[in-house]
Amino acid sequence: MARYVLYPFAIILACLLLYFYPMQTAYQQQDQIAYNIAYQATTNFVDAVRSKGYITPTMYKDFTRELGVSNLYDIQMEHKAKQYNPVYLDPLDAATFTGKTDVYFEARYTESILAVLFPVGGGSDIADNRKYYMREGDFFTVTVRNTNTTKAVLMHNFLTNDHSGDSTRIYIPYGGMIVNEDY
Repeated sequence: MARYVLYPFAIILACLLLYFYPMQTAYQQQDQIAYNIAYQATTNFVDAVRSKGYITPTMYKDFTRELGVSNLYDIQMEHKAKQYNPVYLDPLDAATFTGKTDVYFEARYTESILAVLFPVGGGSDIADNRKYYMREGDFFTVTVRNTNTTKAVLMHNFLTNDHSGDSTRIYIPYGGMIVNEDY
Protein backbone atom coordinates (compact mmCIF):
# COMPACT_ATOMS: atom_id res chain seq x y z
CA MET A 1 0.00 0.00 0.00
CA ALA A 2 2.86 2.40 0.81
CA ARG A 3 4.35 2.09 -2.63
CA TYR A 4 1.07 3.30 -4.21
CA VAL A 5 1.33 6.49 -2.18
CA LEU A 6 4.72 7.22 -3.74
CA TYR A 7 3.47 6.96 -7.34
CA PRO A 8 1.95 10.48 -7.51
CA PHE A 9 5.13 11.91 -5.99
CA ALA A 10 7.27 10.00 -8.49
CA ILE A 11 5.12 11.21 -11.39
CA ILE A 12 5.43 14.84 -10.25
CA LEU A 13 9.18 14.48 -9.80
CA ALA A 14 9.53 12.86 -13.23
CA CYS A 15 7.58 15.74 -14.85
CA LEU A 16 9.81 18.27 -13.11
CA LEU A 17 13.00 16.54 -14.16
CA LEU A 18 12.00 15.55 -17.67
CA TYR A 19 9.96 18.56 -18.74
CA PHE A 20 10.26 21.68 -16.59
CA TYR A 21 14.01 21.65 -15.92
CA PRO A 22 15.04 21.44 -19.63
CA MET A 23 12.46 24.09 -20.49
CA GLN A 24 13.78 26.40 -17.74
CA THR A 25 17.34 25.90 -19.02
CA ALA A 26 16.31 26.68 -22.59
CA TYR A 27 14.53 29.87 -21.47
CA GLN A 28 17.58 30.96 -19.48
CA GLN A 29 19.70 30.48 -22.59
CA GLN A 30 17.26 32.64 -24.55
CA ASP A 31 17.67 35.37 -21.93
CA GLN A 32 21.44 35.09 -22.18
CA ILE A 33 21.27 35.46 -25.97
CA ALA A 34 18.98 38.50 -25.58
CA TYR A 35 21.44 39.97 -23.06
CA ASN A 36 24.34 39.48 -25.49
CA ILE A 37 22.40 41.15 -28.33
CA ALA A 38 21.44 44.09 -26.09
CA TYR A 39 24.97 44.44 -24.73
CA GLN A 40 26.50 44.50 -28.20
CA ALA A 41 23.95 47.04 -29.47
CA THR A 42 24.49 49.26 -26.41
CA THR A 43 28.28 49.19 -26.57
CA ASN A 44 28.27 49.86 -30.33
CA PHE A 45 25.92 52.84 -29.91
CA VAL A 46 27.75 54.38 -26.94
CA ASP A 47 31.18 53.87 -28.49
CA ALA A 48 30.01 55.50 -31.74
CA VAL A 49 28.62 58.46 -29.79
CA ARG A 50 31.82 58.77 -27.75
CA SER A 51 34.01 58.77 -30.85
CA LYS A 52 31.81 61.13 -32.91
CA GLY A 53 30.72 63.54 -30.17
CA TYR A 54 27.10 63.64 -31.29
CA ILE A 55 23.93 61.57 -31.73
CA THR A 56 21.84 61.59 -34.89
CA PRO A 57 18.24 60.38 -35.21
CA THR A 58 19.47 57.59 -37.50
CA MET A 59 21.99 56.39 -34.91
CA TYR A 60 19.29 56.27 -32.22
CA LYS A 61 16.76 54.54 -34.51
CA ASP A 62 19.33 51.90 -35.49
CA PHE A 63 20.12 51.34 -31.81
CA THR A 64 16.47 50.88 -30.82
CA ARG A 65 15.86 48.65 -33.85
CA GLU A 66 18.74 46.37 -32.81
CA LEU A 67 17.42 46.23 -29.26
CA GLY A 68 13.84 45.58 -30.32
CA VAL A 69 14.75 42.24 -31.85
CA SER A 70 14.69 40.32 -28.57
CA ASN A 71 12.70 42.16 -25.86
CA LEU A 72 11.07 45.42 -24.83
CA TYR A 73 13.52 47.82 -23.22
CA ASP A 74 13.59 50.98 -21.17
CA ILE A 75 16.44 53.13 -22.51
CA GLN A 76 17.81 55.89 -20.30
CA MET A 77 20.49 58.27 -21.58
CA GLU A 78 22.52 60.73 -19.55
CA HIS A 79 24.85 63.43 -20.84
CA LYS A 80 27.02 65.18 -18.28
CA ALA A 81 28.25 68.39 -19.93
CA LYS A 82 31.46 69.78 -18.49
CA GLN A 83 31.03 73.40 -17.38
CA TYR A 84 33.61 75.92 -16.19
CA ASN A 85 32.87 78.67 -13.68
CA PRO A 86 35.55 81.35 -13.08
CA VAL A 87 36.09 82.20 -9.42
CA TYR A 88 35.90 85.90 -8.44
CA LEU A 89 36.37 87.42 -4.99
CA ASP A 90 33.59 89.85 -5.90
CA PRO A 91 31.29 88.44 -8.61
CA LEU A 92 30.33 91.99 -9.68
CA ASP A 93 33.94 93.10 -10.26
CA ALA A 94 35.84 91.39 -13.11
CA ALA A 95 39.14 92.71 -11.71
CA THR A 96 38.84 90.35 -8.71
CA PHE A 97 39.35 87.20 -10.79
CA THR A 98 41.40 84.75 -8.71
CA GLY A 99 42.85 82.85 -11.67
CA LYS A 100 40.95 79.70 -10.71
CA THR A 101 37.94 78.04 -12.26
CA ASP A 102 35.50 75.56 -10.79
CA VAL A 103 34.65 72.60 -12.97
CA TYR A 104 31.23 70.98 -12.64
CA PHE A 105 28.95 68.82 -14.73
CA GLU A 106 25.46 69.76 -15.87
CA ALA A 107 23.36 66.66 -16.51
CA ARG A 108 20.87 66.27 -19.33
CA TYR A 109 18.68 63.22 -19.58
CA THR A 110 16.74 61.14 -22.10
CA GLU A 111 13.80 63.52 -22.53
CA SER A 112 15.92 66.54 -23.42
CA ILE A 113 18.17 64.49 -25.72
CA LEU A 114 15.19 63.00 -27.58
CA ALA A 115 13.62 66.48 -27.84
CA VAL A 116 16.63 67.55 -29.93
CA LEU A 117 16.70 64.35 -32.01
CA PHE A 118 12.97 64.26 -32.67
CA PRO A 119 11.55 67.80 -32.47
CA VAL A 120 7.84 68.46 -32.75
CA GLY A 121 8.13 69.93 -36.24
CA GLY A 122 10.08 66.95 -37.54
CA GLY A 123 12.30 67.45 -40.55
CA SER A 124 15.06 65.52 -42.22
CA ASP A 125 17.00 62.96 -40.19
CA ILE A 126 20.27 64.34 -41.54
CA ALA A 127 19.61 67.99 -40.65
CA ASP A 128 22.27 69.51 -38.37
CA ASN A 129 19.66 70.95 -36.01
CA ARG A 130 18.52 67.37 -35.25
CA LYS A 131 21.94 66.26 -34.02
CA TYR A 132 22.59 66.25 -30.29
CA TYR A 133 26.12 67.62 -29.86
CA MET A 134 28.54 66.95 -27.01
CA ARG A 135 32.03 68.22 -26.31
CA GLU A 136 35.26 66.40 -25.67
CA GLY A 137 35.54 65.71 -21.93
CA ASP A 138 31.78 65.31 -21.41
CA PHE A 139 30.37 62.01 -20.19
CA PHE A 140 27.67 59.96 -21.91
CA THR A 141 25.95 56.96 -20.36
CA VAL A 142 23.17 54.66 -21.55
CA THR A 143 21.29 52.27 -19.27
CA VAL A 144 19.20 49.54 -20.88
CA ARG A 145 16.72 47.46 -18.86
CA ASN A 146 14.15 44.97 -20.09
CA THR A 147 10.55 45.86 -19.26
CA ASN A 148 8.80 42.68 -20.31
CA THR A 149 8.60 39.50 -18.26
CA THR A 150 10.67 36.86 -20.00
CA LYS A 151 9.72 33.19 -20.20
CA ALA A 152 12.62 32.30 -17.89
CA VAL A 153 11.22 34.60 -15.20
CA LEU A 154 7.73 33.16 -15.64
CA MET A 155 9.04 29.60 -15.35
CA HIS A 156 11.19 30.49 -12.33
CA ASN A 157 8.23 32.13 -10.61
CA PHE A 158 6.09 29.08 -11.35
CA LEU A 159 8.64 26.57 -10.05
CA THR A 160 9.58 28.52 -6.92
CA ASN A 161 6.21 30.19 -6.27
CA ASP A 162 8.07 33.51 -6.23
CA HIS A 163 6.01 36.54 -7.21
CA SER A 164 8.34 39.37 -6.17
CA GLY A 165 7.36 41.47 -9.18
CA ASP A 166 10.91 42.19 -10.36
CA SER A 167 11.14 40.88 -13.90
CA THR A 168 14.43 42.57 -14.83
CA ARG A 169 16.77 40.00 -16.34
CA ILE A 170 18.70 42.34 -18.62
CA TYR A 171 20.31 45.42 -17.08
CA ILE A 172 23.16 47.10 -18.97
CA PRO A 173 24.75 50.37 -17.81
CA TYR A 174 27.45 51.50 -20.24
CA GLY A 175 29.16 54.81 -20.93
CA GLY A 176 32.28 56.89 -20.81
CA MET A 177 33.98 60.13 -21.74
CA ILE A 178 33.50 61.79 -25.11
CA VAL A 179 36.89 61.40 -26.77
CA ASN A 180 36.37 63.22 -30.05
CA GLU A 181 34.33 65.97 -31.67
CA ASP A 182 33.86 64.77 -35.24
CA TYR A 183 31.70 67.62 -36.53
